[in-house]
Amino acid sequence: MILLDNVTKAYPGDKEPALDSVSLHIAPNEFVFLVGKSGAGKSTLIKMITKEEIPDSGKIIVGGIDLDYVKKRHIPGYRRRLGVVFQDFKLLPRRTVYENVAFALEIAGMSGKEIRKTVPKVLELVDLLDQAKKFPDQLSGGQQQRVSIARSVARQPKILIADEPTANLDKLTTAEIIALLKKINDFGTTILVSTHDEEVVNNLQKRVVTLKGGKIVDDQKNNGIYKLDEAKVPHVKRTIQTPGHAIKRKVI
Repeated sequence: MILLDNVTKAYPGDKEPALDSVSLHIAPNEFVFLVGKSGAGKSTLIKMITKEEIPDSGKIIVGGIDLDYVKKRHIPGYRRRLGVVFQDFKLLPRRTVYENVAFALEIAGMSGKEIRKTVPKVLELVDLLDQAKKFPDQLSGGQQQRVSIARSVARQPKILIADEPTANLDKLTTAEIIALLKKINDFGTTILVSTHDEEVVNNLQKRVVTLKGGKIVDDQKNNGIYKLDEAKVPHVKRTIQTPGHAIKRKVI
C-alpha cells in the first residue's frame, strides 16, 4: 500500500539529511504509528508520501502509484486519493460543518445528488450530524478535528495520513479521536499517524515505527510501544488477549 525504498532527502544548509536511506513498507489495512523527536524526519516522510516534497533519491510507491511518474499537474488528483488530517484542522471558517465536508466532495467532482447522500453518512460516522449547520468557531477543538477527519474520509480513500492529529487536544478528546481513527481502520482504511503522544501509542498497541536522525531505528510490527531510545523502554502494563485468557505483562 505504501512503499519507500532507500529514500533520502536533504535540505540545503542542513548538516544531516532529513531522511537517510529510509525503507518502509506499510501493508493494506495496517494501523501504523510514526514516532520520533522533533527533527527526526516524521514530517518529511509524510511530505514524501503526499508529494509535498520530492526525494533526492529512492523510490516511493503509494497505492500502486509510482510517485516518480506523478507530474506536477497531476499532484492535486493524486492527493485526492489520500485522506490527510492535520493538527491545525485547516477548516474553511465561513462554511458550515456540512459545507466543509461537501466542498471536499465538490472538488473531487462528485455530483450534487451524491454529495447530499454522502455528507450526512460521513457526519454520522464522526458523530457530528447534529452539528451540521454550525461554523468551525462554534465547535470545540475535538469537534473541529472530527470535521477534518470527516472531510478526509468522505471520498473513501484507501489511505488516511494523520500528522499530529491530537497535538492540541486534551486527554479525553484525544482518546475520542484515536477511537475514531481505529474505527475507520476497522472499515479497511490504511492508517498512518505521526504523533508525540506516548500514552496513545502505548494504549493502542499497533505497529510503531521510530525515526531518529532521519533513519528508522526501530519497527515494532505488533503490540508496539513508544520508545525513542533503544536503551530506555518506558514502563507500561500491557494486556495481551489470548483465547479465554487475558495475560498482563510488564515491559521493562
